[in-house]
Amino acid sequence: MKSFIDHDIISEALAAQKADDATLAAILAKAEKSEPLSQTEVAQLLLVEDAGHIAEMNRIAGEIKDRIYGRRVVMFAPLYVSDYCVNNCSYCGYSHKNQFNRRRLSMDEIKREVEILESMGHKRLALEAGEDPVNCDIDYITDAMEAIYSVQKGNGSIRRINVNIAATTVENYKKLESKGIGTYILFQETYDDTAYLEHHQGGPKRNYLYHLTAFDRAMEAGIEDVGGGVLFGLADYRSEVLALLQHNAHLEEVYGVGFHTVSVPRLKKALGMDLAQYPHIVTDEQFKRIVTVLRLALPYVGIILSTRETPEIRDELLRCGISQLSAGSVTGVGGYEERENGEDISQFSVDDERSPIEIIKSLVDSGYIPSYCTACYRSGRTGDRFMQLAKSGKIGYVCEPNALMTLLEYIQDYGDDELKAKGYKFIDEHAKTIDNPKVREMTLSRIERLKNGERDLYV
Repeated sequence: MKSFIDHDIISEALAAQKADDATLAAILAKAEKSEPLSQTEVAQLLLVEDAGHIAEMNRIAGEIKDRIYGRRVVMFAPLYVSDYCVNNCSYCGYSHKNQFNRRRLSMDEIKREVEILESMGHKRLALEAGEDPVNCDIDYITDAMEAIYSVQKGNGSIRRINVNIAATTVENYKKLESKGIGTYILFQETYDDTAYLEHHQGGPKRNYLYHLTAFDRAMEAGIEDVGGGVLFGLADYRSEVLALLQHNAHLEEVYGVGFHTVSVPRLKKALGMDLAQYPHIVTDEQFKRIVTVLRLALPYVGIILSTRETPEIRDELLRCGISQLSAGSVTGVGGYEERENGEDISQFSVDDERSPIEIIKSLVDSGYIPSYCTACYRSGRTGDRFMQLAKSGKIGYVCEPNALMTLLEYIQDYGDDELKAKGYKFIDEHAKTIDNPKVREMTLSRIERLKNGERDLYV
């Protein structure tokens, strides 16, 4: 398979004359109705400089997210299980050239990490590992998935495992699918093929095309939900956004459904690298533009923001269309237990060190509904079936009710007095505002059942 990224189209779109007020208004009108935008139209949004126009773009992006998914914000945490890696990537602390004592968790150690995560209230994890066919092969990953799903601590259990591992074969993706993978996540890192070779200096990941076509093999293997992303800071962010959209368009054209999620990590300091050597570092304002434009161009896609960012930036970006947040994250192998022991073994710097309960309180205070829902995944609402619901406007009928119910679960099982005092009132008030009478009554009924001790109720 040849590359489906057309860099000439990207260059032409970014070289076009900036949109005048009338043209920009027409583009935003299309976006507001969730109509597809061309590469040139997206480029025009990336090139806007007027503060008033930028504020209008941010407003529309936030309203699009709320219209489709409601005020819910999905919560998750990463789980790093192995830092063995055969690749030499300039920006990564796991790079093969870096000398440190590497570690792969045993199944018992993984279960201990999961117990800690469950005691924090988490229901969905992102399983993370470096690439090493000897020390971290596919069977180790699938064994880890089995171990994670087997753990139940009190009322806690992991209901969805998203997996972020290196590009692999159709056969290996079939193994992941058979073990109950949620979303297969893989960041292209950079779509600029020249920059890609510059930053991937050795190992199998250096193969740009094999990495680029990983989602094709995953979908051929039966994995219905895939999540893309860019490590912003390796190349020009505007080109990266347009290439990411081309990738999504390719998947939609060939497989009938594009990305389930898109992640937007920014380059951070890691072992063995110096940020001063990277000329494309993204500013806060540029980063906000990235999130806003992605929401305008991909209205139905989940946009994920990690704890790499500060609480202030995360709060701002929620208003621009972010729909998923990590919470209480540790970015090192065995890091959750190490943190309990007062140690820090992070792969890269984390700027939001709030606990999950602190983040939940902040979200509730801002009118958002923290959600630990995994109902769509377990009900078969995945792939094109999920997108059909989203595009029909009906996904909100399940998103907000399920968010309220999982928030209630959290409050019942892990909340302190402060969260209980504000949370119960918040849930009851929001449940009563659900537009659909049938859904509203169903939600209120199940809320009472949850208060009486039942668990894992969803629409």
